[in-house]
Amino acid sequence: MPGPVAFLLEVSVGTRVVIRTRIPGGFTDTLGYVRSRSVDRVVVDTRTGDREVVLAHVVAAKAVPEPPPRRAPRTRPELR
Repeated sequence: MPGPVAFLLEVSVGTRVVIRTRIPGGFTDTLGYVRSRSVDRVVVDTRTGDREVVLAHVVAAKAVPEPPPRRAPRTRPELR
């Protein structure tokens, strides 16, 4: 099983991933689609925009499934 950095360097662009990175005071997760990568960085397209992840800070990474479809909005019974 490859390590998290090796996984990120081999995964196909467009794959949905979650990446855990070390930050001052703890860890943070990035969830989204791999858009590009270089020898030392991966760009992930998240819901809030592109995030650049430095591979030297990565402690875990894996592919994740697509999100479930959104639910239909609830309607109030008195509005039917």
